[in-house]
Amino acid sequence: MSGIPLGVLDLVPITSGSTAAEALHRSIDLARQAERFGYARYWFAEHHLNPGVAGTSPAVLLALTASATSTIRIGSGAVQLGHRTALSTVEEFGLIDALHPGRLDLGLGRSAGRPPRPAEGAAEPFVGYTPNGLLIPPRFSFAHLLGHPRVALQQKLLNLPGATAQDYGEQVDDVLALLRGEYRSPEGIGARAVPGEGADVQVWILGSSGGQSADTAGRGGLRFAGNYHVSPGSVLEAVEGYRAAFKPSADLERPYVSVSADVVVAEDDASARELAEGYGPWVRSIRTAEGAIAYPSPDEARALPWTEADRALVADRVDTRFVGSPRTVADHLERLAGATGADELLITTITHDHAARVRSYELLAREWGRRGTPAEG
Repeated sequence: MSGIPLGVLDLVPITSGSTAAEALHRSIDLARQAERFGYARYWFAEHHLNPGVAGTSPAVLLALTASATSTIRIGSGAVQLGHRTALSTVEEFGLIDALHPGRLDLGLGRSAGRPPRPAEGAAEPFVGYTPNGLLIPPRFSFAHLLGHPRVALQQKLLNLPGATAQDYGEQVDDVLALLRGEYRSPEGIGARAVPGEGADVQVWILGSSGGQSADTAGRGGLRFAGNYHVSPGSVLEAVEGYRAAFKPSADLERPYVSVSADVVVAEDDASARELAEGYGPWVRSIRTAEGAIAYPSPDEARALPWTEADRALVADRVDTRFVGSPRTVADHLERLAGATGADELLITTITHDHAARVRSYELLAREWGRRGTPAEG
């Protein structure tokens, strides 16, 4: 696969009628296939209390996948630092790196439930189509979820009683210091993470806005992954904020950006649209704090009740999902790469049928490789 590399972001979806065990076996199979197709990376997301998602622990998933693959880079997209410590994160990834050195990407994210800090002096957000035709929809507000009982319950179950989350930027600094073997407490006491210290991992920051995550990645000279698939309305702000804050580091001389996209590919546009039927109800279940439902089949999705309010709730995600033939989807991805200046693209695909999901990644890889270099934005 030439040109801009493609990676995979996997939520380990549980489809209707299947089990978590089956979802795990399918994700490991998909990782093997993605390696064969030429994808550069395979990342696992972290989600909790979702009946339709089995991806609760990226580190455990990576340990399983590392043994099933040999060359593809594997990583977290992302470890949620708000309910863990820097030390536990470094030690977990250090264990995996000890047996599979040089293949790990440590993607770090802020935990859910806390609104991003607005970027200072931020301009009015862009809404509409970029000059090369990429849709930037109005931003979706998660404010209605922050006080929801299920969100509060998740935070309660993930955190020790009375615990206060460390500032995200400080926590990232602690992760880097532990990896370098340079950690010192405010009192000057050193700590060594073994395994973990000296681990050959790439550190990434994942962010959905131009706030703290983008600033932390830029100031630290780290790689940054922007989330078009989660927050398409703020992806331009996120990558621009990162680049504005970027300072060269020993690891990275210039900004380096990956951008994610939801994708479904089939032999033709109509077949792809059929495979994508379950997406709207699935996103609705997340945005109502119900927790991601088991991913429905096309027939099950069509049988579910659907209102204009439901449509409005998920419009930004549905309207920015790339669905169609290999040519159709590759055209969309070229626009995304051009508009964001992405160095890589991260593809997440969910279908009810596992074979169709694998086929989607195969068709996209073949078309992307045939094109070589994406068009300029």
